Amino acid sequence: MKKLVLLFTFVCVTINSEAQINEVGFFVGGSNYIGDIGSEYYIRPNNFMGGLIYKWNMNPRIAFRGTFTYAQISADDADATNRARYFRGIGFNNSIKELAIGIEFNYFEYNLDDYRKFYTPYLIFEIAAFNYKVVTSETAPNSKQYKYGSKTSFAIPFGIGYKTKLYGDLAVALELRARYTFEDDLDYNNNEIDSLTFGNPNNNDWYILSGFSLIYTFGRPSCYTTPSY
Repeated sequence: MKKLVLLFTFVCVTINSEAQINEVGFFVGGSNYIGDIGSEYYIRPNNFMGGLIYKWNMNPRIAFRGTFTYAQISADDADATNRARYFRGIGFNNSIKELAIGIEFNYFEYNLDDYRKFYTPYLIFEIAAFNYKVVTSETAPNSKQYKYGSKTSFAIPFGIGYKTKLYGDLAVALELRARYTFEDDLDYNNNEIDSLTFGNPNNNDWYILSGFSLIYTFGRPSCYTTPSY
């Protein structure tokens, strides 16, 4: 019996290290910017965002995840509740391409093969690198005609979600992800150009991603997984 237990433990460890459950899918939804222009609401999707997601489940509570996201962001002072912003009357459009990696922590144990465990809320902790467009210079003084370039920076992302089984190996999830950036120029703010100097230089910009994902699970289950019949 002792040898049998040791053999079973060895098999579990081997499977657990070489054959974890994988998840791959896509997500779509809305995005919004928070900064020195327009609305001051934190969650107000007004543009499209979408992307791809991959997860590697270490156990029923923790998954490592990576995402690629494309998001459009824009704002207009016409939507501001702040009267000073409203009468200032400026706006912008930009786009963001983001790569993020991190951990997904399930509040409950998650297992599509067990009807008691195929849904859970979860928390997301990530680090992200993103690329966006910036103004590099003005073609002539006070012309309000600009030259543009691209810039890559980092953000601290965190979020919440809820996922549940849809059918077979498919699951659906709702997510809200917030990105605090270390930049104040997602809206083209530029202290070297008078016409683009506005707002509070001590407040960095945010962007928010909200939507749903469709996920396909594959790979041989680990020993912790209850087999389906």
